[in-house]
Amino acid sequence: MEINNNNPNNMSSRTDRKLIERNRRNHMKALYSELNSLVPHYNSRESISLPDQLGEAANYIKRLQTNLERMKQRKDSLISGGQTMNIASSSTGFSPKVPQIQIHEMGSSLVIGLTTDTHSRFIFNDTIRILHEEGADIVNASFSVVGNTAFHTIHLTVGELTPDYHGAAVTRIAERLNKFIYDAHA
Repeated sequence: MEINNNNPNNMSSRTDRKLIERNRRNHMKALYSELNSLVPHYNSRESISLPDQLGEAANYIKRLQTNLERMKQRKDSLISGGQTMNIASSSTGFSPKVPQIQIHEMGSSLVIGLTTDTHSRFIFNDTIRILHEEGADIVNASFSVVGNTAFHTIHLTVGELTPDYHGAAVTRIAERLNKFIYDAHA
C-alpha cells in the first residue's frame, strides 16, 4: 500500500491540524496573559518565564487561601467573642483589665486595634515606637473614648518589596506587640 502525500485530502487534513494547533496555542497564550495580569508583581521590570509566572500565580493563590482561612477564623472569633461585649456594656463604664490588641492584614497594609483603659497612657505611645522601630509607615492613627475605655486604631504599611519580607515583617510586628501588651500587664 502506497501513501500519496500529494493527495488533496491529506494536505487539507494537515492544514486543519496546523490551524487547530495554532488556535490552541494562541488561546493558551491569552489565558496565561490573563492569569499573569491578575497576580501582583514585585519585580515588574524583569520579564518572567512562563513556568515562573505559573509558579508565582500558584504561590499567590496559596497565600490568598491562607489569608482567607485566617480571616474566617478571625471572623468566627469576633462573632463568638463579640457577643459578650456590646455597646451597652461599654457605655456603662466597662473597661478591659488588660489591654487588647487586634491586628488585621489587608494586602500590604495593617490595621491595628488597641483597646485600653483610659489610665494606660503610655501603651499607645509605646505601640507607635515599636512600629517605627520595625520600619512601618504609619498612615493614620486615631482614638475614641467610651466610658473608661480608649479605642485606638492605627493604619500602617509594611514592606512592599517582596511577599516574603512583608510576611516576616508582619509576623515580627505581631510578635513584638503581643509580647509588649503581655509584658505591660503581667
